[in-house]
Amino acid sequence: MQKYLLALGLCLSMILVANGQKKKSLFNGKDLEGWKIYGTEKWFVENGELVCESGPDKQYGYYATQKEFKDFELSLQFKQESNGNSGVFFHSQIEGTKISGWQVEVAPPNRHTGGIYESYGRGWLIQPTEEKEKALKENDWNDLKVRVKGNQVTTWLNGVEMITFTDDQIGSRSGKIALQIHDGGGVKVRWRKFFLKEL
Repeated sequence: MQKYLLALGLCLSMILVANGQKKKSLFNGKDLEGWKIYGTEKWFVENGELVCESGPDKQYGYYATQKEFKDFELSLQFKQESNGNSGVFFHSQIEGTKISGWQVEVAPPNRHTGGIYESYGRGWLIQPTEEKEKALKENDWNDLKVRVKGNQVTTWLNGVEMITFTDDQIGSRSGKIALQIHDGGGVKVRWRKFFLKEL
């Protein structure tokens, strides 16, 4: 019986991998392996957490995966320590500190965390309702989930569905996942528990 259950578990694991449904960690909690820094702002690991912080130049900064993704479900946690004006980009391309793609906003209270912004394009595409803005927890860890499938993107913040948006341009390309430091200085955000499942 034990051998049967072991074989069954192995088969199910192989099916999940074959279907691209196995979650994988994008951050090892030790160093910046698998990612690339764009710009002069600060990215470092502290106590098993990824920290982004404005540097002396107070400019935009990005921290992007080396691999590109198209259809996926991403989950992570963030904690804003000061002026948490940041974001999680998807389907992005970066040259220097100029990024094209779509950003899931990560921002201070009532600044549309979970909404979708298109950089160097159409700007705000969709923002959460005023009621849903309350899902953000100040000075605490927040759970963010982003699901991109075809031309549809859905975001959740602490279990609350923030937006669902359909757009042909989103579905037309793949790209890197990237975190942002907004310009202006004073930004500090902690990140952890990055898990991605390709769909």
